[in-house]
Amino acid sequence: MLQYLVILLDDTSVAYCHAENPLKERNLIPLDTLKKAILFGMKENLMIQYVYPDYELPKEYNEVIESIDHVKIGRDVAVYNEVPKAIIAENAVLRLSIDEFIAKQYDIAALLPQVTRLNICLTDIESFKDDQAEDYKKALATLNAVLVNLYKSGKQPQLNILTDRLQLKEMHNCGAGDSNITIAPNGKFYLCPAFYYDEKMGISNRMNHHKQSSERSVGDLEAGLQIPNPQLLKLDHAPLCRICDAYHCNRCIWLNQKLTWDNNTPSHQQCVIAHLERNAARDLLEKMKSLSTFDFERSGLSTIKQIDYLDPFDVREQF
Repeated sequence: MLQYLVILLDDTSVAYCHAENPLKERNLIPLDTLKKAILFGMKENLMIQYVYPDYELPKEYNEVIESIDHVKIGRDVAVYNEVPKAIIAENAVLRLSIDEFIAKQYDIAALLPQVTRLNICLTDIESFKDDQAEDYKKALATLNAVLVNLYKSGKQPQLNILTDRLQLKEMHNCGAGDSNITIAPNGKFYLCPAFYYDEKMGISNRMNHHKQSSERSVGDLEAGLQIPNPQLLKLDHAPLCRICDAYHCNRCIWLNQKLTWDNNTPSHQQCVIAHLERNAARDLLEKMKSLSTFDFERSGLSTIKQIDYLDPFDVREQF
């Protein structure tokens, strides 16, 4: 069931997840289209998430934007494509390559006391190699140590790749096309911003094997949502994911389609990274249990069992 409506305010709106935004020419959403998008969100009782470009919008746009409760990605949620020396926003996203994350692990650790929540978004998951796993694991351990010390001091920052799994008892993925949908400046719906970027760049639509087309939209504000086979975006139609307990995994359908040609089937790279994080979250939980100030019985935190695999596909016969 839809819960969120993502509105791209411009073609150059900030990239905030795995996919880069390659579009460089400004193309501000028409004011009338913005109003219609907000009306759609109101009718469907959706939380609005505006995605901002790096320039100031005209006054009349700001007035319309403020007409409904919302989150401003690129404003309220700061987005960085490098590791800054300081973060003044309470919530921030760091978009980094895997090598950058590993190399900058101590700089990232220094940012944790400054934020309420920090999201790490890896931008090159498709190029992840198994021989990077050990270094990634060590970087996660570095951040775990800092989190434990912060918890001792009474601070409780969230770090998506480690602390989200502690709270979850079921899958809580990106949900593109299922719990959220995107409206682009052209007034059309897309499963997520990445599909709009692909369309604009002329990348062939692999969702529809009957024609070679870059068309990636799934409806528009006039005709409504028209998602083909929407059940194939849902967890209960994902044989591996529905029995997996890496509940924090993004399960990015754009990456799924790009790497496995199936929206609902994650790649080996995604699964290994998610399980390294899942195991690190388990280590963090064990360290938290040793704190004299931590009451596990009352914490409401999830239990995380020990496992001996990093990709569920490798042991699927056990499930």
